[in-house]
Amino acid sequence: MKKYNWGMIGTGWIAHEMADALNKVNGEIYGVADVNAEMLNKFAAEKHVQHTYTDADAMIADPNIDIIYIATPHTYHYPYIKKALNAGKHVFAEKAITVNAKQFDEVQKMAHDKGLILTEGLTLMHMPLYQKVHDLIAAGGLGDIHLVQVNFGSLKDYDPKNRFFNKALAGGALLDIGGYATAFARSFLASQPNVTLTTVKFFETGVDEQSGIILKNPQEQMAVMALSLRAKQPKRGVIAGTKGYIEIDNYPRATEAKVTYTADAHESTTALLQAGNADDALVYEVQDMQRYIAAGHDDGQLQLSHDVSHIMDNVRNAWGMKFPFD
Repeated sequence: MKKYNWGMIGTGWIAHEMADALNKVNGEIYGVADVNAEMLNKFAAEKHVQHTYTDADAMIADPNIDIIYIATPHTYHYPYIKKALNAGKHVFAEKAITVNAKQFDEVQKMAHDKGLILTEGLTLMHMPLYQKVHDLIAAGGLGDIHLVQVNFGSLKDYDPKNRFFNKALAGGALLDIGGYATAFARSFLASQPNVTLTTVKFFETGVDEQSGIILKNPQEQMAVMALSLRAKQPKRGVIAGTKGYIEIDNYPRATEAKVTYTADAHESTTALLQAGNADDALVYEVQDMQRYIAAGHDDGQLQLSHDVSHIMDNVRNAWGMKFPFD
């Protein structure tokens, strides 16, 4: 298999985890960029990175780099994605890949026109368990899918200055954690929702602190989501059909799913699906990204990101919540 050189932008906690995954898969990391030279050099020494750049543009321009990995705050994703694609680089960007659907549609078209792979770092798109879940559903194991329920709640410290609550940095529960829930919901709906019902509690900075969201598609399948940045919830998803339901805990990095078959209203049997290792979530991302490049296509992952981006725009529009850059 071809060796791929990755260049990383950002040295935060998720970049540390991605660096470990890259070293596990590839045995090395070509480059990393950060404007903070002290943090940059510490990161490079700890993660055995070969080249450092205090200017991300210089790293993007390096002809030896094949893939740009973006782990910056949300608002910087869009400009860096465009620069990387224009430089002929494949791009792996952390979620949320862009802050709105308009930005997403532009970079999706750019990647398509240039024949480059653009992928979003939503772990649940890459966990091996989900292939088994989708295979079971495709084989009719749950009958007709009627309802998806999914929760994600974090308990962030009360700090109006933190990026999670900063409107100028695209803060709020929807873009920070809602991508996981929305991707889960969309994955198990037969088509893109055309009805959005939602209510929101705003944080004092004007971003969404918590929300309830109901989606319905033309087949009248429904998804119900609950999100919060100030109340911890279990990360739990349920897919319910006419013959049974599947429960998935810790769904962003899930390794098992409990299947309950409901032959009638009174009797049921259960089974357990298992696959993967939660600690290898980002290893699967790296492996998939490199496989996509080698194959020349991404197994439909960017289309899922497209649908998620448009759903989240519809939700924010229903709230009347705009970012300064919308």
